[in-house]
Amino acid sequence: MVLPVCRKATPVLFVETIAPSLAFWRDRLGYAVTAEVPGEGGPAFVILVGNGIELMLQTIASLMADPHVAGMHWRSDRSCLFVEVDDIDVLAAALEGCEIVAPRHDTFYGATEIGYREPGGHFITFAQFQG
Repeated sequence: MVLPVCRKATPVLFVETIAPSLAFWRDRLGYAVTAEVPGEGGPAFVILVGNGIELMLQTIASLMADPHVAGMHWRSDRSCLFVEVDDIDVLAAALEGCEIVAPRHDTFYGATEIGYREPGGHFITFAQFQG
């Protein structure tokens, strides 16, 4: 069986609001915001990079409003792993029969994604970026 090549993994931390976490990661630890999606009352999603680490913060409200993750049945889980792969088709074949919680879809930021719940209950989003 051909297995997908994973390029990197990034934790996604779900939060009520992003501002308090920005005070921690950006203001105290010096992480840089490399991407931000606006939301009501502040950012709904940010990517931070610092000290060789990338992490994502996403509000619970934006998670619940995303039509691609409606099937996740979010249960107050506080994290998700975002894994970049080189070939989403190879990944899908390798995980055939596993629980899909976010069907394959294209994103506005140029990725094709599929979300799974691994047997321990954690959400794993696999993404292939174009180009």
